[in-house]
Amino acid sequence: MTQSGDHIARRDPGIVMRLKRLGSLHQCRLSFMRSLTRRMAKDSWSFSRPIFDIDDNGVGHAVYTAQGPERTYSLVAFAHDLPPEMRSDRVIATAWDATFTLFDGIPDDADIERLSKNVPLQEAGRVSNSEISVSRANRSVRLWAHFVDALASGRQPDQDKIDAVGYLMRTTAVYGSGKLGAIDREGIADRKELAAPFQAEMLSVFLTRTFARDLVQHMANVKGGDQAVRLDPAIARGLGIGNSTGLGMAPFIVNHPVLFNNWIMAREEAIARVRALKSASESEKALFETVLSRSVVTVDHWRSEHPIQIAKLQGLNADLELLSDHLSSTGLANAYPWDCLMAWAETALSEEGQELVASLILEPYDEIVDGLATCMADSNKDAFVIDGAMRVQEVRALIKECFGWAFDVDWNATVNQARAWYVSEEKLEPRLGERFEEPIEDYEQPLAPARDAVAAFKAMESFDATQEIAAFLLEHPEHRHTVRRAQISAIAPYGEIRDNTISATVRPIDMLRAKLSFFGAICFDPRSDRWVRICMYAGAPYPEELSTANADLWVYPEASA
Repeated sequence: MTQSGDHIARRDPGIVMRLKRLGSLHQCRLSFMRSLTRRMAKDSWSFSRPIFDIDDNGVGHAVYTAQGPERTYSLVAFAHDLPPEMRSDRVIATAWDATFTLFDGIPDDADIERLSKNVPLQEAGRVSNSEISVSRANRSVRLWAHFVDALASGRQPDQDKIDAVGYLMRTTAVYGSGKLGAIDREGIADRKELAAPFQAEMLSVFLTRTFARDLVQHMANVKGGDQAVRLDPAIARGLGIGNSTGLGMAPFIVNHPVLFNNWIMAREEAIARVRALKSASESEKALFETVLSRSVVTVDHWRSEHPIQIAKLQGLNADLELLSDHLSSTGLANAYPWDCLMAWAETALSEEGQELVASLILEPYDEIVDGLATCMADSNKDAFVIDGAMRVQEVRALIKECFGWAFDVDWNATVNQARAWYVSEEKLEPRLGERFEEPIEDYEQPLAPARDAVAAFKAMESFDATQEIAAFLLEHPEHRHTVRRAQISAIAPYGEIRDNTISATVRPIDMLRAKLSFFGAICFDPRSDRWVRICMYAGAPYPEELSTANADLWVYPEASA
């Protein structure tokens, strides 16, 4: 039996919230995919495929239903015959191999007809508050063709080709929270099964993966006839759903400081709780060693062509060797073993290695970790209301506490304000441009909180420190967003990135990875400093296989079925 330990403080936001570290986060027990599969298994969800109306050309629609204790959700999938020249992962694409919506309930024929005229159009169409999310996906063309050819000819696909890609389809967007007319987040937030962040979107992706498997099998059966064979379930289980994510996601964590704080704080609280344990049982040590050895397999199969990630992977492999040697010598036998391991990692390993260790030490402790998932949503509607009665000196103190590092930055230097965030007119998507090379400064979005905090702090110098901040904002309304963020920081210490988001060296992929790690993504593969490919649900059971025995550790290779 594990003994309770002394209190250990959560790690300092000044350490955790640096972009280099945020860009090194890994999935963990609190990741949204794993929270969903655990809940579905625990609550004995049932699944069915009432419609699979796909023709010999792979065109048509299908419906997959997920029945929980109180409600049913249905993925309505549309398969298209997409000309190669129209296939693109970019947000400006207008056609895709497949399009989807997550329907609230079970759609009837009229719903299907309505959706068929809108969902395939994505941004050009509109859905209703009966729909929770809208998404689209493209095939991995070469792997898809290989699967169809192999299965049609009576053999299983080549594992090396599978390992090189990891998925048959990749989503290029999964929209929720009112996008394109879908129901607002507030309309579903009180549902237990969707209360944690992004559960509807993760359910959509979970069912999309099943559709991809079924569709490729259908196409193989059409091509091969009686000669075709069924895809080996073990091979199918190793497939995930890919995702291409670009700049559109990066500002999310800046624009949602309370929500992002809740994600980070929950993880940091979990880490602190485990570090405070005085000892670890033999079974807890064994589970940690198991997931560590399986992580070695994951890292060994992790591929990237981007020089930044290549270097990080080399460092992570070296970290794993150091970690293995360290565990061989210590055996986790000392008092407060997890605290000692984390302290050692902080001096011996890279950020990639440190954050992998931080995630892995949580695995043996479902009882003290998993409940924190209920704290990760943002239900604080009052946080964005500015307290006008707060004194100027109090606001300045909050700014200094949260953005103290920013006062050492020369904000007049070109290199420190080289970039500007704006919204494209064509797709209404965030973009990052060169401030001194493009005419974009007039359209800049408030996504440089550190620079703006320093400016607001200096503007307050001429005001009586005991005045209410409302008086300052009457004269300087341009600083409202900074005052709001400063006041939010008092309740959300992990809500602010502690780095310059407009410098010449900023890497938006760090922001993307931070968010995607909480989704539960693995095998991050940056394609530039502004977009990344990932894999979701690789190794997860399919709906017909899901049980409490396999609902969690599927994220690690060789997880028990």
